[in-house]
Amino acid sequence: MAGIVAIGGGQAGFSFVQKLRSLGCTQKITLVCGEDLIPYQRPPLSKKFLLGRMSEQQLYLRTKSYYDEKDIKLIVGKKALRINKDLMEVDLEGGVKLPYEKLFIGTGSSPKKLSDKRIESSRHTYYVRNIRDIEHVSKQFSAKKALLIIGGGYIGLEVASVARQLGLKVTIIEAKERILKRVTSEKVGDYFRKLHQKNGVMIHENVVIKDYIYEKRTFKGLLTNHGETINGEFIIAGIGIEPNTKIAEEAGLTVENGILVDEHCRTNDPNIFAAGDCASFIHRGERIRLESVGNAIEQSEVAAMVVHGHSSSYKALPWFWSDQFNVKLQIAGLNSGYTDVVERISGDRLSYWYYKDGNLISVDAINDPISYMVGKKLIEKNQTPSPRDVEAESFNLKSLLGT
Repeated sequence: MAGIVAIGGGQAGFSFVQKLRSLGCTQKITLVCGEDLIPYQRPPLSKKFLLGRMSEQQLYLRTKSYYDEKDIKLIVGKKALRINKDLMEVDLEGGVKLPYEKLFIGTGSSPKKLSDKRIESSRHTYYVRNIRDIEHVSKQFSAKKALLIIGGGYIGLEVASVARQLGLKVTIIEAKERILKRVTSEKVGDYFRKLHQKNGVMIHENVVIKDYIYEKRTFKGLLTNHGETINGEFIIAGIGIEPNTKIAEEAGLTVENGILVDEHCRTNDPNIFAAGDCASFIHRGERIRLESVGNAIEQSEVAAMVVHGHSSSYKALPWFWSDQFNVKLQIAGLNSGYTDVVERISGDRLSYWYYKDGNLISVDAINDPISYMVGKKLIEKNQTPSPRDVEAESFNLKSLLGT
């Protein structure tokens, strides 16, 4: 009997099937997980889980009994190989065929690989994307080996924070002129550079790796374009991620930096939906793809509502967070194309408010939950506070909400 099939055991796939059951859906639901684990959270992997302050069981979004109670069939450890749109079937590893009435794709994303095949295939190179990755990395951490992190984005900085707290020697290599350049302003980048340097992390910016140094097949470090040798015993690469769209492309779905979906999370096939890291959609007149838990949850729930017969549209309000040492960064909105940045200092709290042509589009809040909360609500309402008010420490931000 055909029913609803969801491909992907991450946050998106879980949120989709959970929402369907909460809406009272009585159709057969199958969730296909390519990993040999039930659905789990990914953000803590580079934070509490890597630090050893969170167990594998605590990562699980629900226990196995939840899926039994909700009559959700879980298939773990089998990857979806192809989608046959004409027959409305999904082919899995092992020859299993799943017929569907509606199909959801939440295949997520994968780390971009280093271009040098020598180091990419080396036993000295690691990524941080799933539980098995962390298990391998943790063994290197336990040995207190010197770590080289390639990439000064959020993942690289979070891993550096954990590694230093565990006593490792840590060096970050960033190709651009500053860390976090792609995602935030120069002042925020400066703040986190100083934070990491204060905690013993060495940072090399505007550096291109020219070669990797080996002695008797043992990794020893790398050579930069400046002629400098940087020593290290293993590498963690955090140079971005790519959407997992191969199965969609091969099925003939439209893909452009992600599986193209409309405001109802529907692809160009009316019976197939997609959400999360693997999907791209229109936001404020531009097609974007978001890599965040919030987007995965909210977009997947819209897809579930539409599949269940409700009229629902996705209106993205992006939000993110990052934990590094004793600092929590919270981000509301997207700062792409900003024209002005306003700094607000309130005691030991700090926030940066991004304006585009006079309109508030994003807020970066550093240990400042009030600025984050107020900024998020203002962006949600398309309201823009005066930069002068925002900048004044004595100004009560909550008054902007009219409550």
